Amino acid sequence: MTRLATPRHHGGLLVVQPVRRDKRCAACRRGPLSLLVLEDGAPRCLECADLAHLVFLPRGDTALTRRSREESALSAVVVRFNRRKARYERQGVLVEEAALARAEVRCLADAEARRRRRARDAKRRAAADVRFTEAFAAEILRLFPGCPAERARAIAAHASVRGSGRVGRTAAGRALTEGAVISAVVAGVRHVDTPYDQLLMSGVPRYEARRRIAGTVEAVLREWEAGAAVRLTG
Repeated sequence: MTRLATPRHHGGLLVVQPVRRDKRCAACRRGPLSLLVLEDGAPRCLECADLAHLVFLPRGDTALTRRSREESALSAVVVRFNRRKARYERQGVLVEEAALARAEVRCLADAEARRRRRARDAKRRAAADVRFTEAFAAEILRLFPGCPAERARAIAAHASVRGSGRVGRTAAGRALTEGAVISAVVAGVRHVDTPYDQLLMSGVPRYEARRRIAGTVEAVLREWEAGAAVRLTG
């Protein structure tokens, strides 16, 4: 595989918007990639880089960008190579969806912010997506009967956002395969129940951060798997 040149960046996480759309993830072979992370010169998709839960905020609204990054525990700068100028240029940022919503509340006077929020709300109300999210949550509770119902719904909603590229929108996710559902649950536990995001933001390599929080993730999954038996015998 051809190794890619890593753009210079002063601190924080960096995501590349490739000029050519023929790049594939070196880990899972998913592609073509519209956004990628370079690890040792090899491209990784956002799912494999543990950034797929973030949403893209294009450049242009300085106040919204600044406030979104302030509100987001995990964020990344998105750049694209300008061939004419022979340099990477900033295209926007990736931030947590909830952080973006909070930032928009702080910018309600901005008409564009209101338009963005209405557009996302309309997508969430789509009947097909609601039915799929409910089915995904039901499958989570079947596999992990001890998982709180509200957490199952939150994980399902997050994994199945249309156009997000997350595991719930893959072919396996749409088929509600056991592997896809478990992957969504593991990702949810990793980002919510462990200091994983803080480790990444502090500069800890992804694989080392995963190693550090692996025990906590396994403990939560075991507790959720045994939830039904605990309730019956407790």
